[in-house]
Amino acid sequence: MQQLDWIILSVTLLSIVIYGVYKTQGSRNVEEYILGNKQTNWFTVGISVMATQASAITFLSTPGQAYHDGMGFVQFYFGLPIAMVVISLTFIPIYHKLKVYTAYEYLEQRFDLKTRSLASILFLIQRGLGTGLTIYAPSIVLSTLLGWNLTLLNIIIGILVIIYTFSGGTKAVNVTQKQQMFVIMSGMIITFFLILSLLPNDMTLSNAMHIAGANEKMNVVDFSFDPETRYTIWSGIAGGFFLSLAYFGTDQSQVGRYLSGKSDRESQMGLIMNGFLKVPMQFFILLIGVLVFVFFQFNEVPLNFNPVNKSIIEKSAYEKEYQQLEDQLKALTEEKKEYNLLYIDHLNQNYDNPILRNRLTALSGKERDLRDQAKELIEKADPKAETNDKDYVFLYFILNYLPTGLIGLLLAVILSAAMSSSASGLNALASTTAIDIYKRNIKTTKSDKHYVMATRYFTLLWGIIAILFACVGTLFENLIQLVNIVGSIFYGTVLGIFLVGFYIKYIKATALFYGAVISQLLIFYIYYLDVVSFLWLNFIGALLTVLLGWILQLILPQSGETILKNELTE
Repeated sequence: MQQLDWIILSVTLLSIVIYGVYKTQGSRNVEEYILGNKQTNWFTVGISVMATQASAITFLSTPGQAYHDGMGFVQFYFGLPIAMVVISLTFIPIYHKLKVYTAYEYLEQRFDLKTRSLASILFLIQRGLGTGLTIYAPSIVLSTLLGWNLTLLNIIIGILVIIYTFSGGTKAVNVTQKQQMFVIMSGMIITFFLILSLLPNDMTLSNAMHIAGANEKMNVVDFSFDPETRYTIWSGIAGGFFLSLAYFGTDQSQVGRYLSGKSDRESQMGLIMNGFLKVPMQFFILLIGVLVFVFFQFNEVPLNFNPVNKSIIEKSAYEKEYQQLEDQLKALTEEKKEYNLLYIDHLNQNYDNPILRNRLTALSGKERDLRDQAKELIEKADPKAETNDKDYVFLYFILNYLPTGLIGLLLAVILSAAMSSSASGLNALASTTAIDIYKRNIKTTKSDKHYVMATRYFTLLWGIIAILFACVGTLFENLIQLVNIVGSIFYGTVLGIFLVGFYIKYIKATALFYGAVISQLLIFYIYYLDVVSFLWLNFIGALLTVLLGWILQLILPQSGETILKNELTE
């Protein structure tokens, strides 16, 4: 990195932190600190909801996912718009009518304290892990590629987030996320056009898509019914719908964003905005990854994008074998370049040559074989090595092929996204701990100022915990998948609790509580068996919670448990 990159990176991040502190310091009461005095307009709600989900993992892992596996990952988001409509029509009116600070307050009014506490604790576990991952994700990749100290990076990102979240609460999260989303989308749009300009012979976007298609990267929709196929239109609509319903409807990091809306309508419009824009945004980010793949059809590409693996090989007895694979890849890259240029010439003559197309597909298969052989050598050299390099693809391209200045901007994009989602997580963790655990169980009456300070200190506590999680984290197959897996393991059960609360008056507190506990244990076991794609865990968890609650309600003796008045659930 050059001096200009450092200046752009530092100024961007520090200005966001300073702006957040300046605009939001001095919260006088709990409503102002946790709900921003319910003065957030629909556009800010929509941006904040998008920014909360769009973590650094999105911008690190999604392009790498597309580079290796194509556009199919976009199916994961197909259920999201439907979930936005359901939440807008059902969840938001109830939350606003009850004037809750957190989603889990509703559960005590509908069921009892133990059900509220169970949902709160499940949320705290998964969101605590998730927030640590949002800090860890950019740190591990940046430290590997730039040689920065991993622990120091985790601490720096964590401290920057803690400063303005501690100071201004929800309002600070909301106002900074607008700046962060501007930086993020500006950087990605600039990168998109820059990649196009770096392609040879003034190649058009259409030609680039034909090359991607010949390499099986443009298979957007998969209608397969195989439950082991991770991304299909069915798992996207069903599993993606339930995950989105749980995440946006019951996860306080998202619920807190639209609870701060001025009215039901403002919150609903913000969510619908997210429903309209989220799928196109993810499609665009995946498309950038596909364009990076096309770029590397004409430029030298490493066998493995993770430089740590290269160092492992160089210190092992397999260095010569690895070098032979690298030589084969270089020769293959030249052959691919020759055939791709010839294919483009035919495309410019409006002829999609099937022979050349099949040849490109075959060459792509040979490259995959070389990469698989390289992974085997790396594993022989170090059985503990992480051979999956999806999270390193995009940043490798940024650092090696983008001009000075833009590197700093793209690193600011990644770190801004990390700060954005981490701030929402910390704010939600602190709010839930203060309201659902601390305030609900404290015996004496305390002032509003006391609970503001308690929420601030819980923000600091969870910030430290998230940093510690980040410091002891280990790289998974793909970071964006890891975050979604963590969510899928817990979200289904929590969603089932809320679905019963909203729609099934027959099931009472005790039956639902034990049904939810059993459901969560079964989900752990199903995930351990690895018999279905993780996306289905959301649907299975919600279904198990509802069915077990229903069955237990039939078995358990009727009690005097109370529920909300009918008008609150109708």
